[in-house]
Order: sequence, then C-alpha cells, then structure tokens
Amino acid sequence: MRKKYRLRYLPIFEQDLANAIDYIAVRLQNPTAAQQLLGETEKAILNRLKAPLSFKAYYSNRDRKYAYYRIYVKNYAVFYVVIDDVMEVRRFVYNKRNLSELV
Repeated sequence: MRKKYRLRYLPIFEQDLANAIDYIAVRLQNPTAAQQLLGETEKAILNRLKAPLSFKAYYSNRDRKYAYYRIYVKNYAVFYVVIDDVMEVRRFVYNKRNLSELV
C-alpha cells in the first residue's frame, strides 16, 4: 500500500507564487497566462504529492536537515521537502534566477 502524504505550504511559497502571478497578470498584462500558471502549478504539486520521494533530490552546497526536491512548471521551479508524512512546499522561483542563493 502506498504511503499517503499531507500537503503544507510555507508562507514564503505563497508569497513567491502571488508575486509571480501578479507580475504576469498586471505588469505583463496577461491574466490568462497568470491563471494558466496557477492551475499548472497546483496540478503539478498535487500530482507530485502521490509519490514525493520518488524523484531525484535537488543538489545544493548547503547543509540541510531535509533534502530539497524540485518540480518544473513552465519557467518556474517549485521546491519542497518531505518531513515524515508531510510534503512541505517551500519556494516558487523563476528558473533564470540564481537558485543557489534562494534555495
């Protein structure tokens, strides 16, 4: 039987996502693309929740208690960790940024 995972979002992830959606919808004047990104992000996270540990961990120079994992959504990356039975979603970052500084 497959292990069930619960989902938790950190406030910084929610802020990252809100900033990206706002930028696309308002600054780039493309609310349709913003809604699509939001939907695809939600779908990707819920899909990964089925087996969050079955993917390669994200390599980082930082010493961490929990390994980070990455989900690609369009030009963005969702970062999460798994703590016991919880998939904790931590960051939503534009791929062109320096990921090692942010994650």
